[in-house]
Amino acid sequence: MSARRLGKAGRAWVFGDDVDTDALAPGRYMKGPLEELARHCLETLDPGFAANVQRGDVLVAGVNFGIGSSREQAAQALRHLGIAAVVARSFGGIFFRNAINAGLPCLVCADAGRISARDEIIADVRAGRIENRTTGETIGCDKLGGPLMAMIEDGGLVAHLEKRLKGARAEGLRS
Repeated sequence: MSARRLGKAGRAWVFGDDVDTDALAPGRYMKGPLEELARHCLETLDPGFAANVQRGDVLVAGVNFGIGSSREQAAQALRHLGIAAVVARSFGGIFFRNAINAGLPCLVCADAGRISARDEIIADVRAGRIENRTTGETIGCDKLGGPLMAMIEDGGLVAHLEKRLKGARAEGLRS
Protein backbone atom coordinates (compact mmCIF):
# COMPACT_ATOMS: atom_id res chain seq x y z
CA MET A 1 0.00 0.00 0.00
CA SER A 2 1.32 3.44 -0.91
CA ALA A 3 0.62 4.87 2.55
CA ARG A 4 3.46 2.93 4.23
CA ARG A 5 6.03 5.02 2.44
CA LEU A 6 4.97 7.31 -0.30
CA GLY A 7 7.06 7.04 -3.43
CA LYS A 8 6.58 10.74 -4.04
CA ALA A 9 5.95 13.61 -1.75
CA GLY A 10 2.36 14.63 -1.17
CA ARG A 11 1.03 18.04 -0.33
CA ALA A 12 0.14 18.81 3.30
CA TRP A 13 -3.40 19.93 4.01
CA VAL A 14 -3.30 21.56 7.43
CA PHE A 15 -6.28 21.93 9.75
CA GLY A 16 -6.50 23.00 13.37
CA ASP A 17 -7.78 21.45 16.58
CA ASP A 18 -11.08 19.67 17.24
CA VAL A 19 -11.98 18.77 13.65
CA ASP A 20 -15.10 16.67 14.16
CA THR A 21 -16.62 13.87 12.15
CA ASP A 22 -19.50 16.10 11.04
CA ALA A 23 -16.97 18.25 9.15
CA LEU A 24 -15.46 15.11 7.61
CA ALA A 25 -18.77 13.39 6.81
CA PRO A 26 -21.61 15.95 6.89
CA GLY A 27 -24.83 14.41 8.18
CA ARG A 28 -27.02 15.65 5.33
CA TYR A 29 -25.01 13.50 2.86
CA MET A 30 -24.80 10.33 4.96
CA LYS A 31 -27.62 8.50 3.14
CA GLY A 32 -26.07 8.98 -0.29
CA PRO A 33 -23.17 7.15 -1.90
CA LEU A 34 -19.63 7.56 -0.55
CA GLU A 35 -18.63 9.52 -3.67
CA GLU A 36 -21.23 12.21 -2.87
CA LEU A 37 -20.29 12.33 0.81
CA ALA A 38 -16.59 12.66 -0.06
CA ARG A 39 -17.32 15.66 -2.30
CA HIS A 40 -18.43 17.51 0.84
CA CYS A 41 -15.61 16.35 3.13
CA LEU A 42 -14.25 19.29 5.17
CA GLU A 43 -16.18 21.85 3.09
CA THR A 44 -17.10 23.81 6.24
CA LEU A 45 -13.39 24.33 6.97
CA ASP A 46 -12.00 24.52 3.42
CA PRO A 47 -14.59 24.66 0.61
CA GLY A 48 -12.00 23.64 -1.99
CA PHE A 49 -10.54 20.66 -0.12
CA ALA A 50 -12.41 17.79 -1.79
CA ALA A 51 -12.08 19.25 -5.27
CA ASN A 52 -8.35 19.96 -4.96
CA VAL A 53 -6.88 17.19 -2.81
CA GLN A 54 -4.77 14.74 -4.80
CA ARG A 55 -4.01 11.06 -4.28
CA GLY A 56 -0.98 10.82 -1.97
CA ASP A 57 -1.63 14.09 -0.13
CA VAL A 58 -1.43 14.05 3.67
CA LEU A 59 -3.88 15.64 6.09
CA VAL A 60 -2.22 17.32 9.09
CA ALA A 61 -4.13 18.52 12.15
CA GLY A 62 -3.83 19.55 15.77
CA VAL A 63 -5.44 17.89 18.78
CA ASN A 64 -8.63 15.84 18.81
CA PHE A 65 -8.82 15.13 15.09
CA GLY A 66 -11.97 13.14 14.32
CA ILE A 67 -13.83 13.81 17.56
CA GLY A 68 -17.59 13.48 17.63
CA SER A 69 -19.84 10.75 16.42
CA SER A 70 -18.73 7.28 15.42
CA ARG A 71 -19.14 7.81 11.66
CA GLU A 72 -16.90 5.32 9.92
CA GLN A 73 -17.65 7.24 6.73
CA ALA A 74 -15.41 10.08 7.99
CA ALA A 75 -12.30 7.94 7.48
CA GLN A 76 -13.73 6.32 4.35
CA ALA A 77 -14.28 9.73 2.73
CA LEU A 78 -10.64 10.71 3.32
CA ARG A 79 -9.42 7.43 1.90
CA HIS A 80 -11.77 7.76 -1.08
CA LEU A 81 -10.29 11.21 -1.80
CA GLY A 82 -6.78 9.71 -1.86
CA ILE A 83 -5.42 10.93 1.46
CA ALA A 84 -2.35 8.76 2.11
CA ALA A 85 -2.18 9.38 5.87
CA VAL A 86 -3.51 11.61 8.63
CA VAL A 87 -0.96 13.19 10.95
CA ALA A 88 -2.25 14.88 14.10
CA ARG A 89 -1.19 15.74 17.63
CA SER A 90 -4.04 13.49 18.86
CA PHE A 91 -7.12 11.70 17.54
CA GLY A 92 -10.61 10.94 18.68
CA GLY A 93 -10.41 7.27 19.67
CA ILE A 94 -13.28 6.02 17.54
CA PHE A 95 -12.06 7.90 14.47
CA PHE A 96 -8.56 6.48 14.93
CA ARG A 97 -9.88 2.92 15.02
CA ASN A 98 -12.30 3.52 12.11
CA ALA A 99 -9.40 4.90 10.06
CA ILE A 100 -7.19 1.89 10.76
CA ASN A 101 -10.13 -0.39 9.94
CA ALA A 102 -10.49 1.45 6.62
CA GLY A 103 -6.77 1.11 5.88
CA LEU A 104 -6.07 4.82 6.43
CA PRO A 105 -2.88 5.34 8.48
CA CYS A 106 -3.05 7.76 11.40
CA LEU A 107 0.18 9.02 12.91
CA VAL A 108 0.24 10.70 16.30
CA CYS A 109 2.82 13.44 16.02
CA ALA A 110 3.47 15.89 18.85
CA ASP A 111 5.23 18.21 16.39
CA ALA A 112 2.55 18.18 13.67
CA GLY A 113 2.34 21.97 14.07
CA ARG A 114 5.78 22.26 12.42
CA ILE A 115 4.21 21.27 9.09
CA SER A 116 2.75 24.10 7.02
CA ALA A 117 0.00 24.00 4.44
CA ARG A 118 1.30 23.00 1.03
CA ASP A 119 4.59 21.62 2.35
CA GLU A 120 5.70 18.63 0.30
CA ILE A 121 5.97 15.76 2.75
CA ILE A 122 6.53 12.02 2.79
CA ALA A 123 4.72 10.06 5.49
CA ASP A 124 6.82 7.03 6.38
CA VAL A 125 4.21 5.16 8.38
CA ARG A 126 6.34 2.10 9.15
CA ALA A 127 9.23 4.20 10.50
CA GLY A 128 6.95 6.69 12.27
CA ARG A 129 8.30 9.84 10.72
CA ILE A 130 7.49 12.67 8.36
CA GLU A 131 10.07 13.90 5.89
CA ASN A 132 9.35 17.50 4.99
CA ARG A 133 10.87 18.11 1.57
CA THR A 134 9.99 21.79 1.73
CA THR A 135 11.97 22.48 4.91
CA GLY A 136 14.40 19.52 4.87
CA GLU A 137 13.24 18.55 8.35
CA THR A 138 12.43 15.06 9.60
CA ILE A 139 9.74 14.89 12.28
CA GLY A 140 9.23 11.86 14.50
CA CYS A 141 5.79 10.36 15.12
CA ASP A 142 4.50 7.49 17.22
CA LYS A 143 4.83 4.20 15.35
CA LEU A 144 1.81 2.02 14.79
CA GLY A 145 2.00 -1.29 16.63
CA GLY A 146 2.57 -4.53 14.73
CA PRO A 147 -1.08 -5.66 14.46
CA LEU A 148 -2.25 -2.17 13.44
CA MET A 149 0.54 -1.85 10.88
CA ALA A 150 -0.40 -5.27 9.48
CA MET A 151 -3.99 -4.08 9.06
CA ILE A 152 -2.80 -0.95 7.23
CA GLU A 153 -0.51 -2.97 4.97
CA ASP A 154 -3.36 -5.37 4.14
CA GLY A 155 -5.70 -2.50 3.23
CA GLY A 156 -7.86 -2.40 6.36
CA LEU A 157 -9.64 -4.73 8.76
CA VAL A 158 -11.77 -6.66 6.26
CA ALA A 159 -8.86 -7.32 3.90
CA HIS A 160 -6.66 -8.26 6.87
CA LEU A 161 -9.21 -10.77 8.18
CA GLU A 162 -9.73 -12.21 4.70
CA LYS A 163 -5.98 -12.72 4.38
CA ARG A 164 -5.78 -14.42 7.77
CA LEU A 165 -8.78 -16.63 6.99
CA LYS A 166 -7.29 -17.62 3.65
CA GLY A 167 -4.01 -18.47 5.41
CA ALA A 168 -5.84 -20.51 8.06
CA ARG A 169 -7.72 -22.43 5.37
CA ALA A 170 -4.50 -23.14 3.50
CA GLU A 171 -2.87 -24.35 6.72
CA GLY A 172 -5.88 -26.57 7.43
CA LEU A 173 -5.58 -28.16 4.01
CA ARG A 174 -1.92 -28.98 4.65
CA SER A 175 -2.69 -30.70 7.96
